[in-house]
Amino acid sequence: MSLNCKDLLGLEHLDKKDLQTILNATKPFKSLFTRSVRKTPTLAGKTVVMLFYEPSTRTRNSFEIAAKRLSANVVNVVVSTSSVVKGESLIDTGKTLEAMKVDYIIIRHSLTGAPDILARNLNTSVINAGDGFHEHPTQGLLDLYTIYDKKKKIEGLKVLLVGDIVHSRVAKSNIWALTKLGAEVAVSGPPTLIPENIKDLGVKIYYDLDEAVKKVDVVNILRIQLERQQENLFPSVHEYVELYQLTKERLNKAKPGVLIMHPGPMNRGIEISSEIADSSNAVINEQVTNGIAVRMAVLYLLKKRENVSSN
Repeated sequence: MSLNCKDLLGLEHLDKKDLQTILNATKPFKSLFTRSVRKTPTLAGKTVVMLFYEPSTRTRNSFEIAAKRLSANVVNVVVSTSSVVKGESLIDTGKTLEAMKVDYIIIRHSLTGAPDILARNLNTSVINAGDGFHEHPTQGLLDLYTIYDKKKKIEGLKVLLVGDIVHSRVAKSNIWALTKLGAEVAVSGPPTLIPENIKDLGVKIYYDLDEAVKKVDVVNILRIQLERQQENLFPSVHEYVELYQLTKERLNKAKPGVLIMHPGPMNRGIEISSEIADSSNAVINEQVTNGIAVRMAVLYLLKKRENVSSN
């Protein structure tokens, strides 16, 4: 992570060196999980606040476990019972937390750019845990690390993202990270779920999944957000299953040893068959484990930057 930045707001503005630094820092934290004592005093005396304006299971719990394994104090702000419901602004909420001398604010928000707004107005470190349809940087990093850990490289790999690209912050963070490290990235899904300008990010578009999976090294399947089906973004769930569900037959067209990934939660039987989700190619549970290690690395690197800045 860039040592001149106190925050992690997205992967768009990190360079190849930054991304490699995070990958390198993640490995020793992953090895910590095999020990009987899985804690390190890195953040002893520090306070991490979880400020989630949207529901979350994996990301919130992963960050909380990561912070606690670094010996930090963790505070969960329950937005539904906080002053937010009384009309308090995001900036005022942030400044109140800063006045309490917290060290890190991990924020998830439905508004694109909310973490940036908070970071510009606070001295406290801000970490983006997902903002609108913009980015989900630590999910992008854990996906990157999972691929790197399994394939031992990123450059030259062919990676396919399948599903709801237009609404996916995970897709955007994956694309930024993978292309910067030299992967060939493609997306596939219904035309209504793929923005045309995605080509500007250096990716290929396939509307035919059977064509898209040919000779790929990694398939990362994105959740179909069923709540958006009310917008009639594709004719029916049945049709989506027929055209875009990852099945054994489709997977046979990919390279041997292809990795199957999913950020969760999965809609089994819709975007992915149970046979594939539970297969030896799937590394979905490993992504969850790696998420803790990646978030430990991010917190560690922000702490390291803080130490450098104070010297």
